[in-house]
Amino acid sequence: MSLRPWLLLPAKLAHDIAPLGLDLAASISRPVEAQVRPFSWTRKGRTLNFRNPLGIAGGVDKDGRQIWSWHHFGVGFVEVGTVTPKPQRPNPGRIIGRDIHNEALWNRMGFPGRGAHFARGSLRDFRRDEAMTLAEEGRGFRLPILTNIGKQRETSLSEASADYVWLIDFFNEQTRFDSTTYSDAFVINISSPNTTGLRDLFSQSRLYEFLAPIAERLEFHGTPGLLKLSPDMDSETLEAAIEVSVRLDLDGFIATNTTAARPQGISFPTEGGLSGGPLRLRARQVLQTLIEELGTRRQGRLIISAGGVLSGEEAATRLSLGADLVETYSGLVFHGPKFFDRALRHLELGS
Repeated sequence: MSLRPWLLLPAKLAHDIAPLGLDLAASISRPVEAQVRPFSWTRKGRTLNFRNPLGIAGGVDKDGRQIWSWHHFGVGFVEVGTVTPKPQRPNPGRIIGRDIHNEALWNRMGFPGRGAHFARGSLRDFRRDEAMTLAEEGRGFRLPILTNIGKQRETSLSEASADYVWLIDFFNEQTRFDSTTYSDAFVINISSPNTTGLRDLFSQSRLYEFLAPIAERLEFHGTPGLLKLSPDMDSETLEAAIEVSVRLDLDGFIATNTTAARPQGISFPTEGGLSGGPLRLRARQVLQTLIEELGTRRQGRLIISAGGVLSGEEAATRLSLGADLVETYSGLVFHGPKFFDRALRHLELGS
């Protein structure tokens, strides 16, 4: 096991200084260039090319400030966010913890971030620099960016759609002025357990009414939309969510977010979401159920698996189960940015 000094720090302190550590590590290391087979996805006339199938999950880079560093360490794509319309502070009190023995991560952050204006500025700056680099090198992949969007904490559930619609419009607004696409797809996040009542939007009485105006705006802008699923949904709720998403012609799913369950031996507070090792089996199960329920309707839809991906072996398992792409969060917490190099080398050997 390699030295992991950040695990000697309190979880909150390690979380707060991680961006500095990431940028420093990127500045003194060689870029990761594992030869993993790329993946191409075409939907509704738009094609996204991924240099590999491994990316970071939402919640890692909330404001899109470190996309270049992630690119340096070999990611195939980046999910930025969760982004809210206005800046938002974390929930009060303790918001993060970890269990090193079980490789479990707990958080109750509640969509903290600098808001949509800051995040769009980060994506704009990255796209500008990326275009210059690609032009100079004459090669390389344009990095796909998925923007995870969520409602403001104080927005009521009855008005929640308006926050998501506003964000989709806002991130597409730049197309009036230039041809650059800042965000390649939007992730509709109503599965976080850290915003009071948010998961109630999955109820069968609310989901269609909530998603319909969002699907309409995605169609208007020609931007793909993915629904992020909760691992805590019962089979009936999951099936209903899939049915509504297909009916509205959404473009795919991310399975899954963190869980509110607390397996035996895990001593985190009952509030908040748990990820990492204890979520692994449930995340696999939701992925398999999703694919089975979709059946032939899966054709053309993007499926991303997340939750408990702590190694290249687990990433390979998710791909073998039918995921198109795989994301990690806890893998970075427990293994650092070199996680991607090791995981991609495993995928390279297995391809």
